Formats: sequence, structure tokens, C-alpha cells
Amino acid sequence: MSQALVVFSGGQDSTTCLFLALREHGAGKVRAIAFRYGQRHAVELDKAAAIARDLNVPLTVLDLSVMQSVTHNALMDDHAAISSNSQGMPNTFVDGRNALFLLYAAIFAKSHAIHDIYIGVCETDFSGYPDCRAEFIRSMQQTLQLAMDYPFQLHTPLMYLTKKQTWALADELGAFDFVRTRTHTCYLGVEGGCGECPSCILRERGLREYLAERAHTESTQQGTQP
Repeated sequence: MSQALVVFSGGQDSTTCLFLALREHGAGKVRAIAFRYGQRHAVELDKAAAIARDLNVPLTVLDLSVMQSVTHNALMDDHAAISSNSQGMPNTFVDGRNALFLLYAAIFAKSHAIHDIYIGVCETDFSGYPDCRAEFIRSMQQTLQLAMDYPFQLHTPLMYLTKKQTWALADELGAFDFVRTRTHTCYLGVEGGCGECPSCILRERGLREYLAERAHTESTQQGTQP
């Protein structure tokens, strides 16, 4: 099987992608890459390291904290309140983050003869970030291929999934409990989630919807059994 690289943060989406990459490429064929870019809390990188260790996936962490010198946002400022502007864009959006992540991931991938890169971006249930759109990913894949003359394939398995469907995918992969208890999504760095930031709200709403759907399905199946 070919090798794969997962852009990894220790959150729900990237961990689900990691489990999917392991299923599609096999144990020992998947690596992960994470980034320290000045985020307001360290818990996500701690989670990423623990998850990678438990799944026996090699993890490389790159220091991109130079971003702090060129941009400012609430995700990189632990004193800033999280809010949205008049167009609905949260101030947690980090300009250029996914473009930079994918560039460094691609450089790393090529150096390890890896063609397949997974990233957990989504344009269905998201916060309006422009670098989570399929259009951006298609453009970035072409740019990386042209820049390095190398056949990269950017995989975005969550692109058109709601958060409920992402939970369903984790369940299908046998990773539901792992993702639910081991991953971190909270913008504020609260262990277990603050329940109030946009990321926590999306995660918990999707979880409630999926659990309700699963309970209904199980009840229906039990009712039809002889």
C-alpha cells in the first residue's frame, strides 16, 4: 500500500481523518504532521502527541510561530474575546493557515515519497473560513503540483459532511468512543470543551444529532426483530 500523511491537530476532524487514512493505507503506512503556530493554548498539540503515540503513528511537529509576527486573531491571542464581524466571519480565522500547513505538509510528504495528504477541512458545517472550501483545496493541489513537479493528491473526506455525519464516519471506523473522549476541539483550550465557543457548539450539536439518530435506528431495528 502507498503511504499517506495527515495534517493533524488532535481534534475531532483530523483524528477522524487519521483513522480513515489508517484504514485506507494500513498500519505503518501513515504519518502525521502538526504545527505550532502560536495558538492560544497547548492542549491540542498535547492531544495530538498522545493520540499519535497511542495509534503508533509517527508525528512531526513543525514550529511556524513566525506567523505571530505577521497576523493577529483571537485564536492566537489568549486575551481576545471570540466574536464575529458583520459578515459573520469569526475572529478566530487565521489568514493563510491552511495554505501554509499544506505547503509544509507537501514539502515533508515529497521528502518521504508520499503522494497522499489528508486534511480535515469542511465547507458544510464550518465557521465560514475561506480556506476550508473545496475550491481552495483544488487550487492548492494544482499549485503544489506545479511548484514541486510532483503528483500530490489532497484528500478531504469531510468536505461535504455535516458534523453529525462526521460522527457517523468515526463510528463506522470503530473510532467513535476514541474521538469522543480523546480529541480536543475547544478554541479556548478548556479540557472537555467550554460548550460556548463556535467550535464546541458545532461539535456538540452534531454529536447530539448523531446520538439521537443512532438511538432511533437501534430502536427501530429492535422493534422489527422477531
